[in-house]
Amino acid sequence: MDLAKFNFEPSVITDFMQSAIIDIGDELQLCVEVGGNPDHPPLLLIMGLGSQLVFWPDSFVKGLIDAGFFVIRFDNRDIGLSSKIARPFPRFPINNVKMMLRMQVGLTNRHFPVAYNLFDMVEDTRRLLDKLALKNVYVVGASMGGMIAQILAAKYPKRVSTLGLMFTSNNKPFLPPTKPKQLQTLLSHPKTTQIDDVVAYGVWCMQRIGSPNHVDEQEVERLIRLRFERSYHPRGALQQLQAILATGSIVKFDQKIKQPTIIIHGEKDGLVPSAHGRAIAKAIAHSEFHLIKDMGHDLAKPFVPLIVKLLVEHYFNNNNP
Repeated sequence: MDLAKFNFEPSVITDFMQSAIIDIGDELQLCVEVGGNPDHPPLLLIMGLGSQLVFWPDSFVKGLIDAGFFVIRFDNRDIGLSSKIARPFPRFPINNVKMMLRMQVGLTNRHFPVAYNLFDMVEDTRRLLDKLALKNVYVVGASMGGMIAQILAAKYPKRVSTLGLMFTSNNKPFLPPTKPKQLQTLLSHPKTTQIDDVVAYGVWCMQRIGSPNHVDEQEVERLIRLRFERSYHPRGALQQLQAILATGSIVKFDQKIKQPTIIIHGEKDGLVPSAHGRAIAKAIAHSEFHLIKDMGHDLAKPFVPLIVKLLVEHYFNNNNP
């Protein structure tokens, strides 16, 4: 890949990455970071709901680079330094709880006037691959990013060589819902938009959704401050949540996936219970499921080496020359 073509410059976030703003068309620009040798197998990381690219831990990214991958991470639309989707608010506010309940029992939400859905975000990802001239990549998605990755692999099978899914769902009806303590993080917000309140709220959220006894509060605070400094745009997270709810079940896409797939889930995940990961494994023919004891809905430091090991072995075991 010709990095010079896109004016990549040293990342101000991570010293072993390079950063650029890439125009993918339709008045959309994505902030993209790359690291490693461009001649190595490309690995695309897709992050989850409301989470900027900074939430991929440096140790996780460096572990993948050291294992021999050219790693690409990016801010999804509406988040970080990527384009914001400025749509008028609907005349009547969208009831997110109502949409959640409808999705839970298999009712469609596609009539709700949302700004976009996951299929639009899949097209963002596909266009990014086109711009970077990456024809066949190892795609790893976390949470909402895992949903995008599932659809991408099903719709564009020639673009995805291997698939890695972490603490995500296919939104199959009647799966165990988000637990009350974790649901509260989706339905609440900071006291004010001042940085100290935003940071306190972010730490509070991670204490509830992250791996019990493994949440590094200092590191979380650092990342929340960095996210705030890059771009504080809470409407983006709201619109991404509504994109998930409007899309609903993606089981039919799982049934089309032929690529070797690894599903990694935390035993202590209360935001997306592990039954969701098992449902994906059941729906995808060539898949393997790994449940990690004591892990929540995050990439906590103690679990990073094991997750990197699982992803690397999965790729090279399925892509031998």
